[in-house]
Amino acid sequence: MTIIRQGSLFALQDLYELEPTHRFEAVFSTIEVDPILAVVSKKTLYGAPVQLNYAAMIYSLTARILERIPTIKDLIKRLKNDYMFRLDCGFLLSDAIPSEASYSRMLTKLEESDVLERVQETQILQAIIEGFVMDDTIAIDATHIEARDQAPAKVEKAKPEPKKRGRKSKEEQEKWVQEQAEREAALSVFEKPIEAQLDTPLNELRSSVPTDPKWGIKKNSEGKNAYWFGYKGHLAVGTKSQYILQSLFSSGNLNDGKAAIPLLKGIHERLSILPISYSTLDAGYDYPAIYEQIYRIRAQSIIAYNKKNESEPVGFDKYFAPTCVREHSYRYDSYDPTYETLKYTRPKECKDCPLAEDTLCQKVYKVKITTDLHRYTAPARGSKA
Repeated sequence: MTIIRQGSLFALQDLYELEPTHRFEAVFSTIEVDPILAVVSKKTLYGAPVQLNYAAMIYSLTARILERIPTIKDLIKRLKNDYMFRLDCGFLLSDAIPSEASYSRMLTKLEESDVLERVQETQILQAIIEGFVMDDTIAIDATHIEARDQAPAKVEKAKPEPKKRGRKSKEEQEKWVQEQAEREAALSVFEKPIEAQLDTPLNELRSSVPTDPKWGIKKNSEGKNAYWFGYKGHLAVGTKSQYILQSLFSSGNLNDGKAAIPLLKGIHERLSILPISYSTLDAGYDYPAIYEQIYRIRAQSIIAYNKKNESEPVGFDKYFAPTCVREHSYRYDSYDPTYETLKYTRPKECKDCPLAEDTLCQKVYKVKITTDLHRYTAPARGSKA
């Protein structure tokens, strides 16, 4: 069956109102399949001839998602039993249905390349050019993905030998320092503190992401710990268009915050024609390095503050706004992008205060956000639209 390629994208609601056949055609027509075929197709004329319809296999994997088919085995069963579905995916009557091994080999080739990322970015750029994506705000979060593999049996760790008591000798101290340095040098960028990602190139970050299935833990809506064995999907989504602008796939035990910088760098470097002004994240991403990365891409961070055993600073409220002598909070007034300065004005309670004209109380208070990117952002913390 010939797939008709259309010139523009479609609205999501229009897609759901279509019949399955037309819905497949609408989706398939937007997939730039040629780069994918270049990766999975045979590279030489020698050897046995290829008898697989790779284009139809790629389309069938897409249809599997649309039809909520859980496994490749179920997909093959559907292709064998559903004549119309088979034709909709692009298989000819003379084509043999691929085996699970054939799908597995093709998926392995795709996994070892970045072609799907490039195709997705091409789609997003097309959506931006056509006006489907005009977001100035992105939201970043993670979701759990359970592995189909069974979790390995827990291995009991041997008890470590008790440490030698007392102060180390000079030779032992030097040996210990050297071992620590060697151990830190051998760590990957995702095993180091998040700050190490700031000056690491995007390609190196994405290629270093751990992808082995691991045990993950996360608090659910009831505040209880939820466990799963598998992976995490990290997404940067346009808050208006709901398009996935960047994504990352990792092991289930990767800290959510360690995936934020690769996503932010990906949007800045690969989708530079999309001007992002704000980045919204939850308290799990409250790390100074993430604020620094958002500042570097010339955006403002809207991140819930995660209080970590620290008392409120003297002269400021819980949102880090200055307070007057009687501890009334100054009101956020405006932000000056030229000087990167927040402006606070005198509290309304100070109108009839006898200390209003005292030198201790300022009428206007200004602070540069670069004083502490962790605390100051525009709009200011605690302000309302």
